[in-house]
Amino acid sequence: MVTNFTLYITIVKESFLLYGANGYTGQLIAKLAKSYGLSPILGGRNESKIRPLAEELKLPYRIIDLNETEKLHHILSEVKVVLHTAGPFNHTAKQMIEACIATNTHYLDITGEIGVFEMAKRSHKDAVAKNITIMPGVGFDVVPTDCMALFLKNKLPDAINLKLAFASIGGGYSHGTAITMAEGLGEGGAVREDGKIISKPLGHKGRWIDFGVKKLFVMTIPWGDVSTAFHTTAIPNIETYTGTSPKTFKLLKYQRLYNWLLKTNLVRNYVKRKINAKPAGPNDEMRLKSKSLVWGEVENLNGQIVQARFTGPEGYTLTAHSSLIITKKVLNNDFKIGYQTPANAYGEDLVLEIPHTHRELI
Repeated sequence: MVTNFTLYITIVKESFLLYGANGYTGQLIAKLAKSYGLSPILGGRNESKIRPLAEELKLPYRIIDLNETEKLHHILSEVKVVLHTAGPFNHTAKQMIEACIATNTHYLDITGEIGVFEMAKRSHKDAVAKNITIMPGVGFDVVPTDCMALFLKNKLPDAINLKLAFASIGGGYSHGTAITMAEGLGEGGAVREDGKIISKPLGHKGRWIDFGVKKLFVMTIPWGDVSTAFHTTAIPNIETYTGTSPKTFKLLKYQRLYNWLLKTNLVRNYVKRKINAKPAGPNDEMRLKSKSLVWGEVENLNGQIVQARFTGPEGYTLTAHSSLIITKKVLNNDFKIGYQTPANAYGEDLVLEIPHTHRELI
């Protein structure tokens, strides 16, 4: 009996907790995990949503609220890694990171929020002391763009300016992504200038970019790479862009007149209700037909420029693959301790481990 019990504990300690498994992205990851030889423990707050998924996939599950600290610590003591998918992460990441440090558990998440990356970075020394990795952004936010940043930095080591843009053809947003965006209504944008994160109006710049597959209009947004790409490359000036319509870009010129209204709970709660009334995210057919596109450019003091672009599967599909690829690496003891970004830990070609990806210099 003692031998069997010890064996069980050993097996569990080599597994990982997929927290937020009932969410749109969490379900995609849970369903894909088997193809990577992984069997996660599914976790979340709502048993009525978690249990049916666990029964369907024949996986164990745990019900836990992040505010139940003692219970959370007990559950994390069973696993080696947490893959945290329950956003908005500005509300959930801090509790999970603190619990992971307390229990010597590796932490991964799929955030794209600058504030979360900066908060996680402050846990570096504690993570080093516990011999664990803290790595937010193991999904579309920010694996493709982080790898692009390092790829370009390696091509032009003395670069001082970095521009990154992403867009998609087809697809759509999940509830979680849309709600995170809703909570940012009226908050403006951000760039990095001379090594410091600086507030800017949302969409303060716009331009057309040739992504190879298609030429698209993009505008500046506060994407996670404003934080992570600096950590990965040390390039001091960083701008991030996403695809939008020229009409939306023009409307944003007047945002200073109504940002105060967008920040009110009345407007944000209204938007959230509208989001929750829509489908959870793009269906399988939409995701299969969609593509994600990334473009990057670096420039040095002499005006020398290097550009590259990347195509891959739709963003949520890419997230499911990249998060599992990284989770498997950490489970196999392939990790760097402390706060890490994906490309800093695994190199510029990490993104090319994802099926159906392609990168080229322009």
